[in-house]
Amino acid sequence: MAIGPDGKVTTTGLMDNKVKTPNAPDMSNLKPAPQPKEKTAPAAAMVKKPEVKNPAVIEKLNSLSDEEKQQLDIVLSPSLSSILTKILPEASDVISQFTSAEENVILPVSVVKNFARRKYPSSTEQESIQGFVTELSESQSDNTNVPPENMQASNGMMAPEPDTANTDAIDQGLV
Repeated sequence: MAIGPDGKVTTTGLMDNKVKTPNAPDMSNLKPAPQPKEKTAPAAAMVKKPEVKNPAVIEKLNSLSDEEKQQLDIVLSPSLSSILTKILPEASDVISQFTSAEENVILPVSVVKNFARRKYPSSTEQESIQGFVTELSESQSDNTNVPPENMQASNGMMAPEPDTANTDAIDQGLV
């Protein structure tokens, strides 16, 4: 609230004054800004990617040993295969032969060695790594949820079955 110049109370400005709407500026003399011209290179200046056609690469891939092919089968994931196909499109048929169906998890050897040494202590580093790889590659049997005969489930935990030998004696008051 405010008090106007004639002493009247006003809440929205001066009372008894008409609203003054400003006039829009005259923009009729303005011209549109010039649009930047797209630069087009002459057709002769455009460079086409050279198409690599090297039959020696395909021949080298085909001449890999069985062990080398097996290593490629393990390592060559779909994403890596697509990168190699971009580099050597003429070898795409041979590369696809070695592409595995799933992506790989890449871990530095030092990380695997340190973990294996801590989790699988052994006399040699190689034995520790072998223990780690063995655990990773083991498949679990279907009956892992079945408790042993002398165990029963108790609140989601495995507990030994209670001894019921003296239950009858206790009930009869003999003990």
